[in-house]
Amino acid sequence: MKQLTVETFKAMLGNALRRVKEREDEFSKLDAVIGDGDHGTAIVTALTVAVKAATAEGNELKAVLNDIGFGIMLETSGSTSTLLGAFFLGMGDHAAETVPDAAGVKAMFAGGLANIRLQTKAKQGDKTMMDVLIPAVEAMNACSSDDIGDILQVGADAALQGAKATIDMQARFGRARNYGERSIGHADSGAVSWSCLFAAFAEAAKN
Repeated sequence: MKQLTVETFKAMLGNALRRVKEREDEFSKLDAVIGDGDHGTAIVTALTVAVKAATAEGNELKAVLNDIGFGIMLETSGSTSTLLGAFFLGMGDHAAETVPDAAGVKAMFAGGLANIRLQTKAKQGDKTMMDVLIPAVEAMNACSSDDIGDILQVGADAALQGAKATIDMQARFGRARNYGERSIGHADSGAVSWSCLFAAFAEAAKN
C-alpha cells in the first residue's frame, strides 16, 4: 500500500475498536493492579466516539483526524481520552492535504506523539503508554520501506515489545508510582492497550 486513503484509515480505526473491545476486561484487570481499574472501559469509550466521529461526512484525512480528536476531547473525559484525543489531533495537524504516502504517514504518527508530549511529562521508562508510543513511532520513522503496511507492522512490533518491557519496570508516573516496587511484575494497562491499537492498525492495513 503506497497511500493511506480515508477509507483505509477508517477501517483501521474500526478494527482498533473491535480488538480493544475484545480485551476490555483484560485492560481493566491490569489497571486494577496499580490503578483504579477502569482503563478498559475508558479506552473503549474513547474509541467508540472516535469511530462515530470518523463515520461523519468527510473525505479528507486531515479533517477526519481533527474531527476524531475534537470528538474524543468534547464527549469523554479522563487521562485516556485526553491523550488519545491529543494523538489524533496531532496526527491531523501533520497530515498532508493530499492522500499521504509513506513519508506522510510517518509524519502523521510523529505529529501524534509530539502533541501527546505537550499533554504529559511521562517519559519512556516510566511504565506508561509512552513506553509503547515512543518506540513504535521511532521504529516507523526508521523503516526504509515505502509500503505503509510494512511501516505500520514495524510500529506494531515495536509497540508489543514496549508493552512487554513495562512488566519489569517500576512505575514512576501517575497514581501507579505510589506502589513503588510493588508495581514491578505487571504490565502497564495503557501500554498494553496502545500496543493493541497499533497491532489493530497494522492488521487492518493488510486487508
